[in-house]
Amino acid sequence: MVGGAFKGVGEPWWGEVQVSSTEVSAFPHIGSDEAGKGDYFGPLAVAAAYADEVALTRLPEAGIRDSKKISVSRRIWEVEKAVKQICGAYEVVVISPTRYNDLHAKMRNLNRLLAWAHARAIENVLERVECEVAVTDKFGDESYLEESLMKRGRRVRVVQRVRAEDDPAVAAAAVLARAAFLRGMEKLSEETGLRLPRGATHVVAAAREVVAKGGEELLRRVAKVHFKTTKQVLAQS
Repeated sequence: MVGGAFKGVGEPWWGEVQVSSTEVSAFPHIGSDEAGKGDYFGPLAVAAAYADEVALTRLPEAGIRDSKKISVSRRIWEVEKAVKQICGAYEVVVISPTRYNDLHAKMRNLNRLLAWAHARAIENVLERVECEVAVTDKFGDESYLEESLMKRGRRVRVVQRVRAEDDPAVAAAAVLARAAFLRGMEKLSEETGLRLPRGATHVVAAAREVVAKGGEELLRRVAKVHFKTTKQVLAQS
């Protein structure tokens, strides 16, 4: 560790001790991650999970890692259950496409929207545990997330990392977010009677089906309409 030793629980240390993001990950902290950001259809799901010393050991032992590497059909649900059993506190914020479209139109910046959602999840976890650090995958300007944190959240040092999914707490949050996103996709598919595909490519045909069935109004209920795909679909519908 660079610059000295960590203080006890409840004693802020980040003003005195300079540590790397890897060292931070070895101590109790909150991890946050999102799912659905790059998917045309479906909600944006953002999750935060708190991991203490025990959880930081048990999460990797339970096979909890980057959610994109976990089989959707076979393991995501059992891994989600394990995360909820291991982590001391967690929160999932699910933003429906309708709400997402309204927020994006207001903020006009995806990174600010992401920061707002991450902040909500982190703050809700802080209502249940005392924690001084939150680790998240790096997106946009770090100040976006710091500015979005409310009064209680501002007590947390935010560490943004590239490929943060290798952090156990972030991996746990990624699993929760991925599972919530998949549930949201299933719900929207059931409501529309259409099988909505994941991803952002090969979605034009499905989007045209949505427009044919319910027009642009239905499209706004199931898709993130700021994607370039929307102009392509509406121009040819």
